[in-house]
Amino acid sequence: DFGLAKAGPTGDRTHVSTQVMGTQGYAAPEYVATGRLSARSDVYSYGVVLLELLTGRRALDKSRAGAEQSLAEWAKPYLDDKRKLFRIMDTKLEGQYPQKAAFTVATLALQCLNPEPRSRPKMSEVVQELEKLQDLKSSAKNSRKGHKDIPNPIKPPLRQHHSPMNLTPSASPLSSRKQSPLKSR
Repeated sequence: DFGLAKAGPTGDRTHVSTQVMGTQGYAAPEYVATGRLSARSDVYSYGVVLLELLTGRRALDKSRAGAEQSLAEWAKPYLDDKRKLFRIMDTKLEGQYPQKAAFTVATLALQCLNPEPRSRPKMSEVVQELEKLQDLKSSAKNSRKGHKDIPNPIKPPLRQHHSPMNLTPSASPLSSRKQSPLKSR
C-alpha cells in the first residue's frame, strides 16, 4: 500500500489515477474519492502508521463501536492536546515514554492526516522530525550516564474507566509485548 505514488507520476505530472485498491484505514481521503494518487497520499498513510504506534490499535477495527472503527478519525481530537493525549496512548507502554516525544509524534501524525493534501508535510520533513526525536533520545541517554538527577519519563495517572472508550488491548500486529498488568476497575 505504501510507496504506490513512487511508481506513479513522471515528468510534469503530479499524480497518477488508478483504480482505488488501498487498504481501508490507510488510504488518503482524496485517493478514495478520486482515485488520484500522489506522494502526499503516502504521507497520509504514514500518519495512520504513527497512530498505530502511539495507540497500539489497528487502522480499521470493525469490532469497535462506529465512531471508534477508524483510528484516524477517532484519535484526531486527542492529538493536539497534551492533557488528552495520554488517554489514547497504548497501555502496553505503561507510561514508559517521554511525554514530549509522544506529543511531537502525535502532532506529526495530525499534520500527516490533514484532509488537504497540500497542507501535509513532505515525507522528507516527516523523516527529519523523527530523526530529531532520535537525536534527542541519544543525547539524553548519553547525558544520563553521568547524572542521576534527570527524572525518568512520568507515568500517566491510574484512572478508572467509566467512559464508553474501550481501552482493552488491541490485536494489532504492531504490538507484540505481553498484556499490561494494569486492568480497568
